[in-house]
Amino acid sequence: MRFVGKWKMTSSDNFDEYMKAAGAGFASRQMANLAKPSLSIAVDEQGFISMNAVTTFKTLEIKFKLDEEFDETTADDRKVRTIMSLEDGKLIQKQTWEGKTTIIEREIQDSKMIAVCKCIMDDVVAIRTYEKDA
Repeated sequence: MRFVGKWKMTSSDNFDEYMKAAGAGFASRQMANLAKPSLSIAVDEQGFISMNAVTTFKTLEIKFKLDEEFDETTADDRKVRTIMSLEDGKLIQKQTWEGKTTIIEREIQDSKMIAVCKCIMDDVVAIRTYEKDA
């Protein structure tokens, strides 16, 4: 899987609007906008994929198998149902809660990982770019 490794965020566009559309409060949005997360992605021998997002404020880990729904608590403390899939070389993360849906599409472009975050209900899109961390 091309996503495996350590990544550091290098840019973030429109993330505050995305967080607002997802229902995040002011304080959560302020912390999210200040954070420059590093992201580690690994696959174990049972086929579980783990994603660790680390910032100065908090560390989040999700562990999952592709195409199997699971419970996730997001960085802004939303309780969501999440399903991860691999489609056309993109790692797709679909989160649903209280009748709302967000989709995060991660793909590798020119050795960078681009995460396109979409709030389906409000048609808001944010783009976050990560580079491999040596």
